[in-house]
Amino acid sequence: MLTRKMRLLFVSFFLTISVFVNAQTKNRPNVILIIADDQGYGDLGVTGNPHIKTPVLDKLAAESIRFNNFNVSPVCAPTRSSLMTGRYSLRTGMRDTYNGGATMAGSEATIAEVLKQADYTTGIFGKWHLGDNYPSRPQDQGFDESVIHLSGGMGQVGDFTTYFKGDRSYFDPVLWHNGQQEAYTGYCSDIFTDEAIDFISSHSEKPFFCYLSFNAPHTPLQVPEKYYEMYKGIDPTSGFDDGRPFPEMSEKDKEDARKVYAMVTNIDDNLKRLFRKLKDLKIEKNTIIIFMTDNGPQQARYVAGMRGKKGSVYRGGTRVPFYFKYPERYKKDMDIETMAAHIDVLPTLAEICKVQVPHDRKIDGKSLVPLLNGSAVDWAERPFFSYWTRRYPEKYNNMSLQKGDYKLVGHTDYDASFEDFELFDLKYDPFEQHNIVSKQGEIAKSLKVELDEQYNELIQSENLVNPQHILIGTPHENPIFLNRNDADGERGIWAQEEIFGKWAVNITKGRYNIKFKFVKPLKEVGQMVLETGPVINQFKNEETGIDVLQMNDVYLPSIKGDLIPIYNTKSKKILPFWVELEKF
Repeated sequence: MLTRKMRLLFVSFFLTISVFVNAQTKNRPNVILIIADDQGYGDLGVTGNPHIKTPVLDKLAAESIRFNNFNVSPVCAPTRSSLMTGRYSLRTGMRDTYNGGATMAGSEATIAEVLKQADYTTGIFGKWHLGDNYPSRPQDQGFDESVIHLSGGMGQVGDFTTYFKGDRSYFDPVLWHNGQQEAYTGYCSDIFTDEAIDFISSHSEKPFFCYLSFNAPHTPLQVPEKYYEMYKGIDPTSGFDDGRPFPEMSEKDKEDARKVYAMVTNIDDNLKRLFRKLKDLKIEKNTIIIFMTDNGPQQARYVAGMRGKKGSVYRGGTRVPFYFKYPERYKKDMDIETMAAHIDVLPTLAEICKVQVPHDRKIDGKSLVPLLNGSAVDWAERPFFSYWTRRYPEKYNNMSLQKGDYKLVGHTDYDASFEDFELFDLKYDPFEQHNIVSKQGEIAKSLKVELDEQYNELIQSENLVNPQHILIGTPHENPIFLNRNDADGERGIWAQEEIFGKWAVNITKGRYNIKFKFVKPLKEVGQMVLETGPVINQFKNEETGIDVLQMNDVYLPSIKGDLIPIYNTKSKKILPFWVELEKF
């Protein structure tokens, strides 16, 4: 038996360890990562837009470390996978925003999973767009709390709980709370901010990671009337007389800009509420705040003179604002001109929060801590690869490599030589107006060699060659909904009736009830056919005017392959809008 003295020594020892651990935990900062969807570099007052009202974000920029050469992917889902993992999107299995290519491999490690090594509580509120089924959902990838919409955007076909609301899809939506449908009241950006504030308030006593991922100002451009009223009379082309290039804007572009500015001002007001809560909780000093956007603007409008927009590898598509604020550690605001990118966020947070990055895979990003500390010494120039085409990269088409001040851009054929590319010196030509490939051939040739090496490596990535299959019949997600965003098959699957589609699945053997929902009520009798590898189940439907068909008590063996549903009539072959499978 322990003596009293020994017991006291043990108690003292464990109290000391407990105090040390608690001190270590408290020393770790909270992290709030804020990202807006399709908000371009020019959609802020601080970046020279005289029309938009963003006082909160402008103030944040003034108090932050500003990365003025920060780059992302040209479109949203690839940006988000790189942001979450520190890896180029192709390594994670992400190759598109839909077409069955917007599912990140479940084996990837996200910021949330990395921070949970230090017992962070994690939450996401808004847009995920990295997979809507197990094992790729937020709750499968390290998030304790999630309130999200599905697919790439509310009102899109993949987000079937809001799609049928049409021009009211951003209001009073049905969202997914920890994997379950739940009805909410209000405007989407307000709801996501409310949920983030509640999460922060509930977990402010220990380190937390809050990923506030607005779906605004992505289309459809819906906004509360009071915000639209602020902009309905403006001319978005006026007030720019500084000589920088400015895109041509149609009347539709101008109206779209008014709505976008209104949506961004709403975000600005919501961030005012969020930042006020940090002060009320007295945690603002020990909280990292990052604000960024995921790509350039979808529509033509002011983009600070840069060339291109969303989808383009020119700077208008890939350069975004990036503000980093951490008052406890960095007391002053500062401008950083060194090239940085979305792949750098995970290693940066890992170093500051004192956690390990995964060592069993290649992390393409680099910690920005040396730059945050004011030193670019030993910061070697490194290449940044960018591309965008549907489905898979098309060699040398809309593809670029930036290294230091030079950027090589390809809009050419697969067998093109370096002379067929564009080369820009961003130091003297930040708007990418002057192709100097004929004058700097050796630089272009060298950059093309590096581009080829990077492309050839990425295109052979394991998660791209062997993509993640949706797991059906597991206790993690039952029932399971297969939506149009994740359907592969013909290019451009959206809301069409007559189109071939399929889902890549891994089915657990068992008995299932299966529902097929259609975009429109069926007008003809026909045959519902479900192909799952060599197993085909079918039945004749004699009823018209209905939009849901059901197969009950269907036995499916273990299958890894394609799930293909087709409704055959005399005149059509119809793809269901979504498929629900419930194992019993």
